[in-house]
Amino acid sequence: MTENSINNETPWQELTIGGNIYNAGNAKEFKTGDWRSTTPVYKPEVCKQCGLCFPVCPDDAIPVNKEGKREDFDFDACKGCGVCAKVCPFKAIEMK
Repeated sequence: MTENSINNETPWQELTIGGNIYNAGNAKEFKTGDWRSTTPVYKPEVCKQCGLCFPVCPDDAIPVNKEGKREDFDFDACKGCGVCAKVCPFKAIEMK
């Protein structure tokens, strides 16, 4: 039996135990941005590219380009926790 083949015909002996996590998940794979209740607004004209925001993002939702400059948010991954806004000394991120 493969991991994703559980259906109405699956014997109970072959079901996985509920509540156990067998594989790691991440925001990129599961599009957790849909859970967001607040949204970060990036103000590039205020941003000094100090680099403090993207390492604190728990969901890797702040992309950095090849030049090392941060870009706008990956809203599919961002859950709106606001950690990036709290760490920004220039107020270049506002939670709405």
